[in-house]
Amino acid sequence: MTNPVGAAPAEYPDRLLVIVGPTAVGKSELAVLACERFAGEVVGVDSMQVYTGLDRGTAKPTPDVRRRVPHHGIDLADPGRDFSLGDFVRAAGLAIESIRRRGRLPVLVGGTGLYLRGLLKGIVAAPRRDEAIRARLRDLAGRRGTPYLHRLLRRVDRQAAARLPPGDRQRLVRALEVFFASRRGLSDWIGESPFGADRHASVKIGLSMDRAALYRVIDARVERFFAAGLVEEVRGLLQAGCPETANAFKAIGYHEALRHLRGEIGLEEAIAQTQRSTRRYAKRQWTWFRKEEGVTWFTVDPADPDRFTRPLAHAARALGRETGS
Repeated sequence: MTNPVGAAPAEYPDRLLVIVGPTAVGKSELAVLACERFAGEVVGVDSMQVYTGLDRGTAKPTPDVRRRVPHHGIDLADPGRDFSLGDFVRAAGLAIESIRRRGRLPVLVGGTGLYLRGLLKGIVAAPRRDEAIRARLRDLAGRRGTPYLHRLLRRVDRQAAARLPPGDRQRLVRALEVFFASRRGLSDWIGESPFGADRHASVKIGLSMDRAALYRVIDARVERFFAAGLVEEVRGLLQAGCPETANAFKAIGYHEALRHLRGEIGLEEAIAQTQRSTRRYAKRQWTWFRKEEGVTWFTVDPADPDRFTRPLAHAARALGRETGS
């Protein structure tokens, strides 16, 4: 029996559609179109869209878009809380199960490569978070500085310390938390639980764009973020009690807006720095996702209204959802 376009065919109950690529290339727009065509729901794979209140600078889908297509993986945590890879994998896994129970297609989309890898391949079976240990480590970082945590980690887990920069408080706290909870270094846990094959069958689509064109899109989008009130959003988060040390303020744009509010840089410089940081981030994403196995890549032109026709047609063929298939 054939399945019309828009149905969720029973012969592909465990399939995922995965859309990857650099920031601002059009992944979210393609994901929405794919959901509307293939009866799907979006699972966001973005380490900053998980925070409530981070709206202006994260390209979070608008309420209108969310009414068109259900979205998961968004607004999961208070911005003052550290939201880990494990937290995301657990939440996204539950969302995928729920979508499948409804007979619909999970469409994974986002630019956080580590989150995608953890979701597809699983994560290290290290001890779960321990809030008491975390509180003590955060207090220690507050009194003696985050680089002190790095020196401490170097004494107990040299391999982990070599991978982490001295200023990355969130991951330093996690690595030390694992050691104090288990008396084993995080690098030992990783060595015993390497990433293997994907746990889910999937169709993977990658979007790319001429680099100069993408950078123009990025620069214009950053200007829109600030014009839409990014600085005011950061001010509101601070007034609501979100600490300046929160992981949420490490996000590109939020970090620069915070520096502007501190009086360290002017608004024009905050915008320029955000544009530069976003362009560099896009380059890192290109490098990361080019190593992802099984991706079919499509180059899109932002001026072409039919730029998503070929990726959608490929997805239809790969999923067996062409009309009459």
